[in-house]
Amino acid sequence: MATTRPFSRFEFLIAWRYLRARRSEGGVSVMTWISLVGITLGVMALVATLAVRAGFRDELVKTILGANPHVTLYSDFHTNEDGTETATIADADALAARIAALPGVLRATPRVVGFGMLTVGDRANVAEVLGVPESELAALPAFKDAPQTQGRIEDFPTGIAIGAGIARTLGVGPGDTVKLLSPNGARTAFGTSPRVNSYKVAYVFSAGRADVDDARVYMPTAEAQSYFNREGVADDIAVFLKNPDDLVAMGPAIIAAAGEGHYIWTWKDASSAFLNALSIEDDIMFVILSLIVLIATMNITSGLVMLVKNKGRDIGILRTMGLTQGSILRIFFLCGAFTGVLGTILGVILGCLIAWNVDPIMSAVNWLSGGGAWDPSIRGIYRLPAKIQTWDIVKSMGLALFLSFVVTIFPARRAARLNPVEALRYE
Repeated sequence: MATTRPFSRFEFLIAWRYLRARRSEGGVSVMTWISLVGITLGVMALVATLAVRAGFRDELVKTILGANPHVTLYSDFHTNEDGTETATIADADALAARIAALPGVLRATPRVVGFGMLTVGDRANVAEVLGVPESELAALPAFKDAPQTQGRIEDFPTGIAIGAGIARTLGVGPGDTVKLLSPNGARTAFGTSPRVNSYKVAYVFSAGRADVDDARVYMPTAEAQSYFNREGVADDIAVFLKNPDDLVAMGPAIIAAAGEGHYIWTWKDASSAFLNALSIEDDIMFVILSLIVLIATMNITSGLVMLVKNKGRDIGILRTMGLTQGSILRIFFLCGAFTGVLGTILGVILGCLIAWNVDPIMSAVNWLSGGGAWDPSIRGIYRLPAKIQTWDIVKSMGLALFLSFVVTIFPARRAARLNPVEALRYE
Protein backbone atom coordinates (compact mmCIF):
# COMPACT_ATOMS: atom_id res chain seq x y z
CA MET A 1 0.00 0.00 0.00
CA ALA A 2 1.36 3.41 -0.94
CA THR A 3 2.27 5.76 1.88
CA THR A 4 2.09 9.53 1.90
CA ARG A 5 5.01 11.69 2.83
CA PRO A 6 5.08 12.99 6.43
CA PHE A 7 3.26 16.26 7.13
CA SER A 8 1.38 16.26 3.85
CA ARG A 9 -1.00 19.06 3.02
CA PHE A 10 -4.11 17.06 3.95
CA GLU A 11 -2.69 16.44 7.44
CA PHE A 12 -2.40 20.18 7.99
CA LEU A 13 -5.95 20.70 6.68
CA ILE A 14 -7.47 18.07 8.98
CA ALA A 15 -5.55 19.38 12.01
CA TRP A 16 -6.67 22.94 11.27
CA ARG A 17 -10.26 21.74 10.91
CA TYR A 18 -10.14 20.04 14.30
CA LEU A 19 -8.70 23.16 15.93
CA ARG A 20 -11.72 25.13 14.73
CA ALA A 21 -14.14 22.67 16.30
CA ARG A 22 -17.33 24.20 17.68
CA ARG A 23 -18.11 24.28 21.36
CA SER A 24 -20.96 21.85 20.73
CA GLU A 25 -18.36 19.29 19.71
CA GLY A 26 -17.00 18.87 23.20
CA GLY A 27 -15.60 22.23 24.21
CA VAL A 28 -12.35 21.65 22.37
CA SER A 29 -12.34 25.20 21.09
CA VAL A 30 -12.49 26.57 24.65
CA MET A 31 -9.58 24.38 25.74
CA THR A 32 -7.60 25.52 22.72
CA TRP A 33 -8.12 29.17 23.62
CA ILE A 34 -7.12 28.52 27.23
CA SER A 35 -3.93 26.81 26.06
CA LEU A 36 -3.19 29.63 23.63
CA VAL A 37 -3.67 32.36 26.23
CA GLY A 38 -1.66 30.46 28.84
CA ILE A 39 1.33 29.92 26.55
CA THR A 40 1.17 33.52 25.34
CA LEU A 41 1.22 34.91 28.88
CA GLY A 42 3.95 32.52 29.98
CA VAL A 43 6.26 33.37 27.08
CA MET A 44 5.45 37.07 27.45
CA ALA A 45 6.46 36.98 31.13
CA LEU A 46 9.62 35.04 30.30
CA VAL A 47 10.73 37.41 27.52
CA ALA A 48 9.92 40.57 29.47
CA THR A 49 11.64 39.33 32.63
CA LEU A 50 14.79 38.27 30.81
CA ALA A 51 14.89 41.63 29.01
CA VAL A 52 14.55 43.55 32.27
CA ARG A 53 17.18 41.41 33.96
CA ALA A 54 19.59 41.91 31.05
CA GLY A 55 18.89 45.65 31.03
CA PHE A 56 19.36 45.92 34.79
CA ARG A 57 22.70 44.13 34.61
CA ASP A 58 23.84 46.20 31.63
CA GLU A 59 22.82 49.48 33.29
CA LEU A 60 24.50 48.46 36.53
CA VAL A 61 27.75 47.61 34.77
CA LYS A 62 27.61 50.93 32.89
CA THR A 63 27.22 52.88 36.12
CA ILE A 64 30.04 50.90 37.74
CA LEU A 65 32.35 51.59 34.82
CA GLY A 66 31.11 55.15 34.42
CA ALA A 67 32.19 56.35 37.86
CA ASN A 68 34.98 53.94 38.80
CA PRO A 69 38.29 52.87 37.26
CA HIS A 70 38.49 49.57 35.43
CA VAL A 71 41.71 48.69 37.26
CA THR A 72 43.12 50.28 40.42
CA LEU A 73 46.83 49.95 41.13
CA TYR A 74 47.98 49.94 44.76
CA SER A 75 51.33 49.78 46.46
CA ASP A 76 52.27 47.29 49.16
CA PHE A 77 53.08 48.69 52.60
CA HIS A 78 56.65 49.88 52.80
CA THR A 79 58.82 52.08 55.01
CA ASN A 80 59.27 55.66 53.82
CA GLU A 81 62.12 58.06 54.54
CA ASP A 82 60.94 59.01 58.03
CA GLY A 83 60.63 55.38 59.06
CA THR A 84 56.79 55.11 59.04
CA GLU A 85 54.79 52.41 57.31
CA THR A 86 52.81 53.63 54.32
CA ALA A 87 51.12 52.33 51.20
CA THR A 88 51.33 55.57 49.21
CA ILE A 89 52.95 55.77 45.76
CA ALA A 90 55.86 58.24 45.61
CA ASP A 91 56.58 58.15 41.87
CA ALA A 92 52.90 58.16 40.90
CA ASP A 93 53.18 60.47 37.87
CA ALA A 94 56.02 58.49 36.25
CA LEU A 95 54.32 55.19 37.04
CA ALA A 96 51.00 56.41 35.60
CA ALA A 97 52.80 57.50 32.41
CA ARG A 98 54.34 54.03 31.97
CA ILE A 99 50.98 52.35 32.43
CA ALA A 100 49.20 54.79 30.10
CA ALA A 101 51.72 53.90 27.36
CA LEU A 102 50.62 50.24 27.38
CA PRO A 103 48.54 49.09 24.38
CA GLY A 104 44.92 48.76 25.44
CA VAL A 105 45.12 51.38 28.21
CA LEU A 106 42.98 54.46 27.70
CA ARG A 107 44.44 56.56 30.53
CA ALA A 108 46.01 56.24 33.98
CA THR A 109 45.61 58.88 36.69
CA PRO A 110 47.15 59.13 40.20
CA ARG A 111 44.54 59.72 42.89
CA VAL A 112 44.45 60.85 46.50
CA VAL A 113 41.83 59.03 48.55
CA GLY A 114 40.53 60.14 51.92
CA PHE A 115 37.41 60.36 54.04
CA GLY A 116 35.77 63.25 55.82
CA MET A 117 32.52 64.84 56.88
CA LEU A 118 30.81 67.63 54.96
CA THR A 119 28.80 70.02 57.10
CA VAL A 120 26.49 72.96 56.41
CA GLY A 121 24.91 74.42 59.52
CA ASP A 122 23.48 71.51 61.51
CA ARG A 123 23.42 69.16 58.49
CA ALA A 124 26.24 66.68 57.84
CA ASN A 125 27.14 63.91 55.43
CA VAL A 126 30.06 61.45 55.50
CA ALA A 127 31.93 61.41 52.20
CA GLU A 128 34.69 59.62 50.32
CA VAL A 129 37.01 62.33 48.97
CA LEU A 130 38.98 61.67 45.77
CA GLY A 131 41.73 64.02 44.66
CA VAL A 132 41.87 64.05 40.85
CA PRO A 133 42.80 66.56 38.12
CA GLU A 134 40.06 68.37 36.21
CA SER A 135 40.78 66.34 33.06
CA GLU A 136 40.01 63.09 34.91
CA LEU A 137 36.71 64.37 36.28
CA ALA A 138 35.61 65.55 32.84
CA ALA A 139 36.60 62.20 31.28
CA LEU A 140 34.42 60.03 33.54
CA PRO A 141 31.60 58.66 31.32
CA ALA A 142 28.97 58.83 34.07
CA PHE A 143 29.32 62.60 34.39
CA LYS A 144 28.76 63.44 30.75
CA ASP A 145 25.26 64.78 30.10
CA ALA A 146 23.95 63.34 33.36
CA PRO A 147 20.40 64.56 34.08
CA GLN A 148 20.98 65.87 37.62
CA THR A 149 24.25 67.76 37.15
CA GLN A 150 24.54 71.39 38.20
CA GLY A 151 27.29 73.89 37.61
CA ARG A 152 30.28 73.56 35.31
CA ILE A 153 33.17 71.12 35.40
CA GLU A 154 35.41 73.99 34.24
CA ASP A 155 34.98 75.59 37.69
CA PHE A 156 36.31 72.46 39.44
CA PRO A 157 39.89 73.81 39.98
CA THR A 158 38.45 76.57 42.22
CA GLY A 159 36.24 74.35 44.38
CA ILE A 160 35.01 70.80 44.85
CA ALA A 161 32.50 68.53 43.09
CA ILE A 162 29.90 66.74 45.20
CA GLY A 163 27.30 64.08 44.42
CA ALA A 164 23.67 64.96 43.82
CA GLY A 165 22.64 62.92 46.88
CA ILE A 166 25.00 64.86 49.13
CA ALA A 167 23.76 68.13 47.66
CA ARG A 168 20.15 67.17 48.48
CA THR A 169 21.08 66.11 52.02
CA LEU A 170 22.97 69.32 52.75
CA GLY A 171 20.65 71.55 50.72
CA VAL A 172 23.47 73.13 48.72
CA GLY A 173 24.25 73.83 45.07
CA PRO A 174 26.97 75.40 42.92
CA GLY A 175 28.36 78.54 44.57
CA ASP A 176 27.50 77.48 48.14
CA THR A 177 30.20 76.86 50.74
CA VAL A 178 30.58 73.67 52.75
CA LYS A 179 33.00 72.66 55.51
CA LEU A 180 35.07 69.49 55.24
CA LEU A 181 36.14 67.91 58.51
CA SER A 182 38.87 65.26 58.67
CA PRO A 183 40.17 63.60 61.86
CA ASN A 184 43.66 63.34 60.32
CA GLY A 185 44.73 66.94 60.09
CA ALA A 186 47.88 68.83 61.03
CA ARG A 187 50.60 66.97 62.90
CA THR A 188 51.69 68.76 66.05
CA ALA A 189 53.88 68.00 69.04
CA PHE A 190 50.75 66.89 70.87
CA GLY A 191 49.55 64.59 68.09
CA THR A 192 47.35 64.95 65.05
CA SER A 193 44.57 67.50 65.31
CA PRO A 194 41.36 67.46 63.23
CA ARG A 195 41.37 69.63 60.14
CA VAL A 196 38.46 71.80 59.02
CA ASN A 197 38.51 73.64 55.69
CA SER A 198 35.80 75.51 53.82
CA TYR A 199 35.26 74.86 50.11
CA LYS A 200 32.99 76.28 47.46
CA VAL A 201 30.77 73.81 45.63
CA ALA A 202 31.78 74.18 41.99
CA TYR A 203 29.95 71.24 40.45
CA VAL A 204 27.18 68.83 41.44
CA PHE A 205 27.39 65.52 39.57
CA SER A 206 25.07 62.58 39.09
CA ALA A 207 26.74 59.26 38.31
CA GLY A 208 23.47 57.33 38.06
CA ARG A 209 24.32 55.28 41.16
CA ALA A 210 22.87 56.14 44.53
CA ASP A 211 25.91 54.84 46.43
CA VAL A 212 28.19 57.20 44.44
CA ASP A 213 25.94 60.25 44.43
CA ASP A 214 25.26 59.97 48.16
CA ALA A 215 28.83 59.56 49.33
CA ARG A 216 31.48 60.86 46.93
CA VAL A 217 33.34 64.17 46.67
CA TYR A 218 36.00 65.16 44.12
CA MET A 219 38.74 67.63 44.96
CA PRO A 220 41.65 69.01 42.88
CA THR A 221 44.75 66.85 43.28
CA ALA A 222 46.99 69.53 44.79
CA GLU A 223 44.37 70.55 47.36
CA ALA A 224 43.69 66.93 48.30
CA GLN A 225 47.41 66.26 48.78
CA SER A 226 47.66 69.24 51.09
CA TYR A 227 44.47 68.48 53.01
CA PHE A 228 45.21 64.78 53.60
CA ASN A 229 48.98 65.20 54.19
CA ARG A 230 49.88 63.47 50.91
CA GLU A 231 52.38 66.01 49.57
CA GLY A 232 54.08 64.59 46.48
CA VAL A 233 52.44 61.15 46.71
CA ALA A 234 49.24 59.39 45.66
CA ASP A 235 47.17 56.64 47.26
CA ASP A 236 46.48 54.71 44.05
CA ILE A 237 46.46 54.94 40.27
CA ALA A 238 43.15 54.70 38.43
CA VAL A 239 43.53 52.85 35.13
CA PHE A 240 40.89 52.93 32.39
CA LEU A 241 41.02 50.36 29.57
CA LYS A 242 39.82 50.60 26.01
CA ASN A 243 37.99 47.32 26.59
CA PRO A 244 36.86 46.99 30.24
CA ASP A 245 36.41 43.21 29.84
CA ASP A 246 40.01 42.69 28.72
CA LEU A 247 41.22 42.16 32.28
CA VAL A 248 42.89 38.77 31.80
CA ALA A 249 45.46 40.16 29.36
CA MET A 250 45.81 43.67 30.78
CA GLY A 251 46.13 42.77 34.46
CA PRO A 252 49.57 41.07 34.18
CA ALA A 253 50.77 43.77 31.77
CA ILE A 254 49.89 46.54 34.25
CA ILE A 255 51.63 44.73 37.12
CA ALA A 256 54.70 44.15 34.96
CA ALA A 257 54.83 47.85 34.05
CA ALA A 258 54.43 48.86 37.70
CA GLY A 259 57.10 46.50 39.00
CA GLU A 260 57.37 44.59 42.24
CA GLY A 261 55.58 45.85 45.32
CA HIS A 262 52.33 46.64 43.54
CA TYR A 263 49.01 44.86 43.09
CA ILE A 264 45.76 45.55 41.26
CA TRP A 265 42.05 45.49 42.06
CA THR A 266 39.68 45.31 39.07
CA TRP A 267 36.07 46.40 38.69
CA LYS A 268 35.02 42.75 38.49
CA ASP A 269 36.81 42.03 41.77
CA ALA A 270 34.97 44.90 43.43
CA SER A 271 31.57 43.83 42.08
CA SER A 272 32.06 40.07 41.75
CA ALA A 273 29.71 39.11 44.57
CA PHE A 274 26.92 41.30 43.21
CA LEU A 275 27.43 40.22 39.59
CA ASN A 276 27.48 36.54 40.62
CA ALA A 277 24.29 37.07 42.60
CA LEU A 278 22.67 38.58 39.50
CA SER A 279 23.74 35.58 37.40
CA ILE A 280 22.29 33.15 39.92
CA GLU A 281 19.09 35.18 40.07
CA ASP A 282 18.86 35.13 36.26
CA ASP A 283 19.07 31.32 36.25
CA ILE A 284 16.51 30.99 39.03
CA MET A 285 14.08 33.37 37.34
CA PHE A 286 14.39 31.44 34.08
CA VAL A 287 13.63 28.15 35.85
CA ILE A 288 10.63 29.59 37.72
CA LEU A 289 9.14 31.19 34.62
CA SER A 290 9.81 27.99 32.68
CA LEU A 291 7.48 26.22 35.11
CA ILE A 292 4.77 28.74 34.23
CA VAL A 293 5.23 27.91 30.54
CA LEU A 294 5.16 24.18 31.36
CA ILE A 295 1.87 24.54 33.25
CA ALA A 296 0.42 26.48 30.32
CA THR A 297 1.48 23.82 27.83
CA MET A 298 -0.17 21.11 29.94
CA ASN A 299 -3.49 22.59 28.85
CA ILE A 300 -2.61 21.43 25.35
CA THR A 301 -2.58 17.85 26.63
CA SER A 302 -6.01 18.28 28.22
CA GLY A 303 -7.42 19.75 25.05
CA LEU A 304 -5.96 17.03 22.84
CA VAL A 305 -7.20 14.23 25.12
CA MET A 306 -10.72 15.65 24.79
CA LEU A 307 -10.25 16.06 21.07
CA VAL A 308 -9.14 12.44 20.61
CA LYS A 309 -12.11 11.23 22.65
CA ASN A 310 -14.59 13.32 20.63
CA LYS A 311 -13.03 12.42 17.30
CA GLY A 312 -12.88 8.66 17.82
CA ARG A 313 -15.41 8.05 15.01
CA ASP A 314 -13.46 10.32 12.65
CA ILE A 315 -10.25 8.48 13.48
CA GLY A 316 -11.88 5.14 12.70
CA ILE A 317 -13.15 6.44 9.35
CA LEU A 318 -9.78 7.93 8.44
CA ARG A 319 -8.05 4.65 9.29
CA THR A 320 -10.48 2.63 7.12
CA MET A 321 -9.84 5.09 4.29
CA GLY A 322 -6.16 4.15 4.39
CA LEU A 323 -4.50 6.61 6.71
CA THR A 324 -1.63 5.11 8.66
CA GLN A 325 -0.96 5.39 12.35
CA GLY A 326 1.80 7.85 11.51
CA SER A 327 -0.63 10.13 9.68
CA ILE A 328 -3.07 10.11 12.61
CA LEU A 329 -0.21 10.83 15.04
CA ARG A 330 0.99 13.74 12.92
CA ILE A 331 -2.53 15.20 12.57
CA PHE A 332 -3.05 15.41 16.34
CA PHE A 333 0.57 16.47 16.87
CA LEU A 334 -0.08 19.40 14.53
CA CYS A 335 -3.16 20.33 16.54
CA GLY A 336 -1.00 20.87 19.62
CA ALA A 337 1.91 22.33 17.66
CA PHE A 338 -0.34 24.98 16.08
CA THR A 339 -1.36 26.19 19.52
CA GLY A 340 2.21 26.15 20.83
CA VAL A 341 3.69 27.98 17.83
CA LEU A 342 0.99 30.65 17.74
CA GLY A 343 1.13 31.18 21.50
CA THR A 344 4.93 31.43 21.41
CA ILE A 345 4.90 34.02 18.61
CA LEU A 346 2.25 36.13 20.35
CA GLY A 347 4.11 35.84 23.66
CA VAL A 348 7.39 37.01 22.13
CA ILE A 349 5.67 39.99 20.49
CA LEU A 350 3.91 41.05 23.71
CA GLY A 351 7.07 40.49 25.78
CA CYS A 352 9.09 42.70 23.43
CA LEU A 353 6.40 45.40 23.56
CA ILE A 354 6.56 45.39 27.36
CA ALA A 355 10.36 45.56 27.30
CA TRP A 356 10.33 48.47 24.85
CA ASN A 357 7.82 50.37 27.01
CA VAL A 358 9.09 49.39 30.45
CA ASP A 359 9.74 53.03 31.47
CA PRO A 360 6.14 54.26 31.08
CA ILE A 361 4.86 51.01 32.58
CA MET A 362 7.16 51.43 35.60
CA SER A 363 6.14 55.08 35.90
CA ALA A 364 2.49 54.03 36.04
CA VAL A 365 3.24 51.37 38.67
CA ASN A 366 5.28 53.89 40.65
CA TRP A 367 2.39 56.39 40.50
CA LEU A 368 -0.19 53.79 41.57
CA SER A 369 2.00 52.65 44.47
CA GLY A 370 2.55 56.17 45.72
CA GLY A 371 6.11 56.55 44.47
CA GLY A 372 7.80 53.71 46.33
CA ALA A 373 8.01 51.02 43.66
CA TRP A 374 11.61 51.84 42.75
CA ASP A 375 14.02 52.93 45.46
CA PRO A 376 17.42 53.91 44.00
CA SER A 377 19.12 53.67 47.38
CA ILE A 378 18.32 49.94 47.45
CA ARG A 379 18.79 49.02 43.79
CA GLY A 380 21.72 51.33 43.11
CA ILE A 381 20.39 52.84 39.87
CA TYR A 382 17.64 55.37 39.19
CA ARG A 383 15.59 53.62 36.49
CA LEU A 384 14.38 50.20 35.44
CA PRO A 385 15.99 49.46 32.08
CA ALA A 386 15.29 46.65 29.61
CA LYS A 387 17.56 45.13 26.99
CA ILE A 388 16.25 42.59 24.49
CA GLN A 389 18.93 40.07 23.62
CA THR A 390 18.71 37.62 20.74
CA TRP A 391 19.84 34.71 22.90
CA ASP A 392 17.09 35.39 25.44
CA ILE A 393 14.47 35.36 22.67
CA VAL A 394 15.89 32.14 21.26
CA LYS A 395 15.88 30.51 24.72
CA SER A 396 12.29 31.53 25.39
CA MET A 397 11.02 30.40 22.01
CA GLY A 398 12.99 27.17 22.14
CA LEU A 399 11.68 26.31 25.59
CA ALA A 400 8.04 27.06 24.74
CA LEU A 401 8.14 25.16 21.44
CA PHE A 402 9.96 22.20 22.96
CA LEU A 403 7.43 21.88 25.79
CA SER A 404 4.51 22.37 23.39
CA PHE A 405 5.78 19.61 21.11
CA VAL A 406 6.59 17.21 23.94
CA VAL A 407 3.21 17.41 25.67
CA THR A 408 1.39 16.61 22.41
CA ILE A 409 3.15 13.28 21.93
CA PHE A 410 1.10 11.30 24.48
CA PRO A 411 -2.42 12.20 23.22
CA ALA A 412 -1.23 11.99 19.60
CA ARG A 413 0.13 8.47 20.16
CA ARG A 414 -3.11 7.53 21.87
CA ALA A 415 -5.05 8.68 18.81
CA ALA A 416 -2.73 6.78 16.47
CA ARG A 417 -3.13 3.53 18.42
CA LEU A 418 -6.92 3.73 18.49
CA ASN A 419 -8.43 0.56 16.99
CA PRO A 420 -10.70 1.60 14.09
CA VAL A 421 -13.00 -1.37 14.72
CA GLU A 422 -13.52 -0.37 18.35
CA ALA A 423 -13.99 3.25 17.31
CA LEU A 424 -16.79 2.38 14.86
CA ARG A 425 -18.43 -0.47 16.76
CA TYR A 426 -21.03 1.68 18.49
CA GLU A 427 -21.46 4.26 15.72
